[in-house]
Parts: sequence; C-alpha cells; structure tokens
Amino acid sequence: MKIANLIAAAAALLLVAPSFAQGKPPANRADGSMQVLREQLMKDKKQVVSANLDLTQAEAKTFWPLYEEYQKELHRVNDRIAVLLVAYAKEHNAGSLTDAKAIKLIEAALAVDEDEAKLRRAFLPRLAKVLPGRKAARYLQIENKVRAIVRYELAAEVPLAR
Repeated sequence: MKIANLIAAAAALLLVAPSFAQGKPPANRADGSMQVLREQLMKDKKQVVSANLDLTQAEAKTFWPLYEEYQKELHRVNDRIAVLLVAYAKEHNAGSLTDAKAIKLIEAALAVDEDEAKLRRAFLPRLAKVLPGRKAARYLQIENKVRAIVRYELAAEVPLAR
C-alpha cells in the first residue's frame, strides 16, 4: 500500500472532528459508521507501516505488540482532540465563544499537543530496543506523516475563531 492510499484513509480520521453544520460529532450517529471507518484506517495504516518497515520475524514479534500499545495511546489523544473540537463547535455554532473560553480551549489543545509529544518521546526508547535506529525513525516518520495529514485536513475544516 502506498502513502497515497494512507492519505485517503487518514481523511477518515476527520470523522473525529465535529460537523460544524450539524453541531455534533459523527461519532454520535447510530449507524456505527464511525467505528467502521476507524477500523479501516487502522488496518490501512498497519499495512503501510508493515510495507515500509520490512521487519524481520524477530523484529515483528516484538514490534507489533508495541505498535498496538502506541495506537491505543494515540486513540486516547484523538479522543481528547475530538472533545476539544466538539466544545469549539458548540461555542462557534452558538456564537458564544468568549475570549476566556477561547483561551481555555487553546490551552487545552496545547496540552494535548504536549502530551502527544511526550508519548512519542516515551515510546522512542522502547522502539529502539526492538528495532534498529533507522527503522525506529522510519516508523515515527510514518506516524508523523499520518498525523500531519490529519491535522491539515482538520485545520481546513475548522473555522477560525470569531
């Protein structure tokens, strides 16, 4: 699977963002399509990682459990981002975003960014124990590219504060 396919799959992560027209996140839909899209993204992402790391059997045995743990932690980060976006959408749609609320939301967003960086920093030594340095770096580069795509798409969808 090429990175281009991952870009398309990463767009599915936009579903964690609130629909500003509706004022609520698609995760609230009863049809469960949010979970299906998340699962497909995770599958596609794992295929991209696998295709680009060229792991030996020994590396794969120790890497994939660590990968799954990292993805679980990233899911928590994504959930926090979704909560912030829902809060922002609520204020934006109601026209009730005050200066104080805006500062509170941006401080919370910065805290999420800091926690995401701490997560990467915490996992690097663990990755370095199971992968050669270049493969560990490559894996984190792949994660970074996916996050950049998702953040770019989110930024395009979220209106500026007024």
